[in-house]
Amino acid sequence: MGRVEQLPEDWQRGLVIVAHPDDIEYGAAAAVARWTGQGKDIRYLLATRGEAGIAGMPPAQAGPLREVEELSGAREVGVHTVEFLDHPDGRVEAGLALRRDIAAAIRRHRPEMVVLFNFGDTWAPGFVNSADHRAVGRSAMDAISDAGNEWIFPEIAQLEPWSARWAAVIGPVATHAVDVGGQLDKARASLAAHRRYLQVLSSVPVEQQVDEIVAMATGPKEGFPAAHAVGFELFTFAG
Repeated sequence: MGRVEQLPEDWQRGLVIVAHPDDIEYGAAAAVARWTGQGKDIRYLLATRGEAGIAGMPPAQAGPLREVEELSGAREVGVHTVEFLDHPDGRVEAGLALRRDIAAAIRRHRPEMVVLFNFGDTWAPGFVNSADHRAVGRSAMDAISDAGNEWIFPEIAQLEPWSARWAAVIGPVATHAVDVGGQLDKARASLAAHRRYLQVLSSVPVEQQVDEIVAMATGPKEGFPAAHAVGFELFTFAG
């Protein structure tokens, strides 16, 4: 792996696409805060409402709660447009239907930069990635191309084709990064908005969980000149 470079920031509109409420806050929130602070228009697209994500709480109750937590977390980093596709939490299927729904959303929001969550099979040796993360990320990567092709999904022909320039994927591989040293408090506040979820997830106090997660997500990246950075694997789609 070569030197980690500065992520391109000569763009104005970004769309972050993930599977669940809290996914963004686990890795991207500090970068989002940086970008909204630059005046960029950042929007969120979630495949599910996370309704299967709280043990002991029925989906009909958990889904609305997690939606509220996600909206609150988004506001903490300057995001005010959050769209949910309502695919079933824990049972998201990669394939044409999901590609079509994401491609339609890309056409609606018209991002230059798309941010995705790790969709590899693992996070590290011995740590399997979520099925939903794999399905959403892989389908979203394909949907970026689908959104620019007028013929693949004729059922969304009423939406003008749109070609994003880049996809930046948060995961084990980092080719690029951004300095988020001034955004850590906003990132913590964004993750802390998922209080009920975090309370059930672990017996560790929420504040401690938040500090540990944000520190892990914003640590230094090898060869990148910042004490706190969010790393991405960058893919280019159009010039």
